[in-house]
Amino acid sequence: MSTVSERMDTGGCGVDPVSVGLLAALAGGAGGEVGRQAWAGLSSLVRRPFQHSQEAVGGSAVSSGEAELTRLEHAPADPARAQALSTALALRAAVDADFQSRLQRWHEQARLMRTGDGDVHNEISGGTFHGSPVQGRDYSGVSITNPPPISPNSLPAKDPGHG
Repeated sequence: MSTVSERMDTGGCGVDPVSVGLLAALAGGAGGEVGRQAWAGLSSLVRRPFQHSQEAVGGSAVSSGEAELTRLEHAPADPARAQALSTALALRAAVDADFQSRLQRWHEQARLMRTGDGDVHNEISGGTFHGSPVQGRDYSGVSITNPPPISPNSLPAKDPGHG
């Protein structure tokens, strides 16, 4: 039987670590009402009774994550506090199957929320542009082409008899 530490090292806890940036953004109020609801959902999840097995990590008891959550609420800009909460969530998920399942569902929803992390601001100015500009973020597997610009030399010559 593997230990919690071994399962964590091999990704065996079954949940992707919750992004430190996402936790800090939500704790700081990013995302408006949707962000507040996501943070409330995480808070409610963390405060649920801890149904852990008797396993411990490195001989230490596993935190429920509540203390780390509270500390991050008081200082949302502190990346160390966000990292501590992310770690506590991952460790708790490794020893509490119900929590793992609920955290995974919460995380899938929270990742879809726009927190401002990775915003893109495009600006086009000056110069001469031919074709349609394409602006966005995180393109993959996309091929964007425009026809070559039209120059006076590429226009068909007029027939002198039909002018």
